[in-house]
Amino acid sequence: MKSKLAAILTAKCPRCRKGSLFPVTLLSFRKLSAVNSTCPHCKVVLEPEPDFFYGAMYVSYALSVALFICVMVVLNFVFGDPGILVYISSVAGTNVLFLPLMLRYSKVLYLYAAGKIKFDPNLNQ
Repeated sequence: MKSKLAAILTAKCPRCRKGSLFPVTLLSFRKLSAVNSTCPHCKVVLEPEPDFFYGAMYVSYALSVALFICVMVVLNFVFGDPGILVYISSVAGTNVLFLPLMLRYSKVLYLYAAGKIKFDPNLNQ
């Protein structure tokens, strides 16, 4: 049985922790933000209401702000206050680089936090 943290990190269903939340891999840029409507393993509905994942935009925003702050701190300490162009290009570059990861995990975190889908250990037997 997978732990909750392992299920979140591998983007598995909150109910059975076996079925994948996404129809394509992280490296596939086709349908990058698509979520399975139901779990392929336990068939639980993964979108409790229409437009449920709009709330994940707030999580994505928080992840983006955290990334922005981390890049700014690293640039300030490592390079000692570089020019504004370095700040802008570094923040933009890291946001583009981590965009697929932030899109996915904002939905995973939002589903686990607000989806009201409880883990059922009896499904794994």
